[in-house]
Amino acid sequence: MRLGIGLPSTTPGTDGAAILDWARTAENSPLTSLAVLDRLVYDSLDPFIALATAAAVTQRIGLATMIAIGPLRGGGLLTKQAGSLARVSGGRLTLGLGVGARLDDYRAAEAEHRTRGTRLSAQLTQLRTEPDTEEVELLVGGTSGAALARMARYADGYAHGGGPPRAFAAAADRARAAWSDLGRPGAPALWGQGYFALGGAADLEAGQAYLRDYYAFTGPFAAKIAAGCLCDARSVKDFVRGYQEVGCDELVLLPTSSDPAQLHRLLEVLGE
Repeated sequence: MRLGIGLPSTTPGTDGAAILDWARTAENSPLTSLAVLDRLVYDSLDPFIALATAAAVTQRIGLATMIAIGPLRGGGLLTKQAGSLARVSGGRLTLGLGVGARLDDYRAAEAEHRTRGTRLSAQLTQLRTEPDTEEVELLVGGTSGAALARMARYADGYAHGGGPPRAFAAAADRARAAWSDLGRPGAPALWGQGYFALGGAADLEAGQAYLRDYYAFTGPFAAKIAAGCLCDARSVKDFVRGYQEVGCDELVLLPTSSDPAQLHRLLEVLGE
């Protein structure tokens, strides 16, 4: 199983210097991908701009959206952004897409929420036919039957939204079944993710506060997400081992702070 790191592009206050610092450190580590989340109505950086910034100071490490909300953008714009990023990075982009779940993002984008699934399917079709994106690795996220069918029809793999290894395992089984039902050969690439806040009680408290805020739209479930934040070496190692055992191909560990010490601590844990 490969291991990637999230860029702190959605932690409030993150600037370009932080993105460059994290990217350079990750480039010179065993990590295999730099990944970003996507949120419009939040103190965050645009995912494609964040990855383009990282691409400028890296050559080896992969770049991934985990995930970008496709229907917030027009099909032509999304294809242009993804194709440009793939070109300037030398073909290192893995484009994870989903419909998202936040109504405020759709209102801000002046995009139709009701038809988001249909729009994403059309975008995936377009991405497969444009010269700059036809070879880009595509992932689709989501847990509904429609999302998994969309993944099997148009994409190269599945991006899971997070949680313990058992939750990933159940979703991965459904993704493989959707893939098989469509008659596609082989198996989908399977990507997972989890949050971490390493260092001590203050780091964990701040990290959990960020997660409760970021996922406030889910109501009480935000507290459950925060409670799952990996906070020490043992929890990180158990999480990584659990995902590896259930067949994850690439696990992205997402930060809850832009403090570069978080990445250095994580690399120390993973190197033990």
